[in-house]
Amino acid sequence: AEVDRLFDATASVKTHLMAMMLRSQGATAASSRVMAQRNPSIRAAPSRPARQQVRIQAKQYVGAVTASPDMKFGVVVARFNSLVTKELLEGCHETFQRHGVPADNVDVAWVPGSFELPVIAKNMAKSGKYHAVVCIGAVIRGATTHYDAVVGAATSGCLSASTDSGVPVVFGVLTTDDLEQALDRSGGKVGNKGSEFAATAIEMASLMKQLVTDGKAAAPKF
Repeated sequence: AEVDRLFDATASVKTHLMAMMLRSQGATAASSRVMAQRNPSIRAAPSRPARQQVRIQAKQYVGAVTASPDMKFGVVVARFNSLVTKELLEGCHETFQRHGVPADNVDVAWVPGSFELPVIAKNMAKSGKYHAVVCIGAVIRGATTHYDAVVGAATSGCLSASTDSGVPVVFGVLTTDDLEQALDRSGGKVGNKGSEFAATAIEMASLMKQLVTDGKAAAPKF
């Protein structure tokens, strides 16, 4: 009989310890109820009510892939690495025309290199004549740190041109390790990134126009 009492006491202690471990590890209410059935001294955790799914009704804005007839675009192109940038410009022009932008609605400005892209892009964006501006350039890594300086300046400059003017400025500067990679992305085996730059400009211009028309975004700072 004494052995039985010791056995029952040991089992009770083990049951309590198991219950404490289950609770500390986030055991479910079902597991807690099972333990309570085995030992009435254990308090079952209260069951949680099922969470109801709330469906949020919100108006969504998505830019169109086809330009409206009144849209005009500016393109700033770097002459440096023109073997690449000319092909990017060609891909950009083809996509503009394919998505409803007449050739007369696109103005192109040439600058010496990618470093000079932002200043012209910013002034074109602030002119009030364009719904979006595309910056096209190609920076190929060399043996010096000049690559990092030019890429950093072009990236931050194009971003500032966009945020300061309120007009979308698309960063279309290829940054590659060698000329082969650049050629692959300007009409080679990887395609022509210039086409993507134009498509992005159209979509962003369309999205911005919708938001401004509905009073959901500030008008560009001309």
